[in-house]
Amino acid sequence: MKYKSIFSLLLFLTTFVSAQEKPMPIDKIVAQIGDKIILLSDIQSQKLQMIQAKIEVPVNADCTILEDLMYQNLMLNQAILDSVVIQDAQVEGEMENRLRVIENQIGGTVKMEAFYGKTKSQIKDEFREIIRDRLLTQEMERTITEDISVTPKEVQAFFDNLPKDSIPLINASLGFQQIVIYPEITKQDKSIAYNRLEEIRKGILAGKSFDTQARINSEDPGSAKEGGKLEATRGMMVPQFEATVFSLKVGEVSPVFETDYGYHIVKLLDRKGDDYKCQHILLIPKFSNSELENASYRMDTCYAKLVSKELTWEQAVIQYSNDDATKQNKGIITNPITGEQTWSTEDLNEIDQQIYLLTDALELGQFTSPSLYGNYIERKQGIRIVRLMNRTEPHLANMKDDYTLIKRAAENKKKEETLTNWAKGKIVNAYVNIDPAYVNCDFRNQWIIK
Repeated sequence: MKYKSIFSLLLFLTTFVSAQEKPMPIDKIVAQIGDKIILLSDIQSQKLQMIQAKIEVPVNADCTILEDLMYQNLMLNQAILDSVVIQDAQVEGEMENRLRVIENQIGGTVKMEAFYGKTKSQIKDEFREIIRDRLLTQEMERTITEDISVTPKEVQAFFDNLPKDSIPLINASLGFQQIVIYPEITKQDKSIAYNRLEEIRKGILAGKSFDTQARINSEDPGSAKEGGKLEATRGMMVPQFEATVFSLKVGEVSPVFETDYGYHIVKLLDRKGDDYKCQHILLIPKFSNSELENASYRMDTCYAKLVSKELTWEQAVIQYSNDDATKQNKGIITNPITGEQTWSTEDLNEIDQQIYLLTDALELGQFTSPSLYGNYIERKQGIRIVRLMNRTEPHLANMKDDYTLIKRAAENKKKEETLTNWAKGKIVNAYVNIDPAYVNCDFRNQWIIK
């Protein structure tokens, strides 16, 4: 959707702050929609972002960027009129997600702050309103298009009207099912992890460095290398974690407490309102060898029954799997990147490289023998059998194999048309003022009433 281009640009957070450091021409108002103004520097900043992201800047970039900004402000005005609300926690959550991506790309918080020449709090302050406006605009668009759907006839008509050279090439895709048995974590296993963390806590209270102990012992891969340091806001972490953080005084170390991830201790470094900085150490209880042997025996039994056809695949999933994410869905593994039940090889390499190697030689409906499985998302280890559910070769899209994809494209086109018509209706009644330097732009909408 053409109107989305402004959001794509706003996602280049790694360039936004540095763009602000570049010298700008004398600023002036170039457009006004309702009570919201657009400055020349807004357009120049967007162009600088494109340059720094190595995106070719088209000849008509000024006009395109200006219209995107005007469209966004039209949506924002309507969101305010309709009392659309975006919670602070949602803004902060999106902020943290964006900054986490940047930190991973740059190499941590310290390097990010050095790159920008600003503290993390200052970077947040620059992004906060941009992200809020973006979320408000998205929510307004969602409200306008939430009831839109397409019938099978409309999907067929959409596909029939596609020019031959516009029919997309669909990459190869794969679909998988699994039966997973995670060994049971016993009370004794939990006690071992709890007692070990309690000893680490006592050492810290006796004077050992929390930073060093986190680097050596913590099993949270995201924070351990940073000495256990985390920055978050209320609503981002699991309830038990936040309840503990907000019960501490600055400098205080918590008792050992449990979440779904394992056992933690937390030291509060700073707190301002709902924002906080802390250090934490996570220890994950480990299952015993005997429990692993029990799980292996159960899986071997399951496999034998599948091979002998004593059980169907669906029956085996219900009887043996203890994987909450797939047990109630015939073992189908959902792609967390797309939300679909199919995977590209690129997605597999990013999420689960092992599964491709296990199933590459299988025919449809065949399954692997039991093997060790590391669930990196939930940080659990188990044993699994994987079944190849479907496999498609690269091909031109067609209604038989790609109906869901074509339906989504038809819905998106219908939504785009709805948003275009909505904008036309609102422009007529909105206060719009555009600098004479831009009146000859070839806008998609008729912003200037002649």
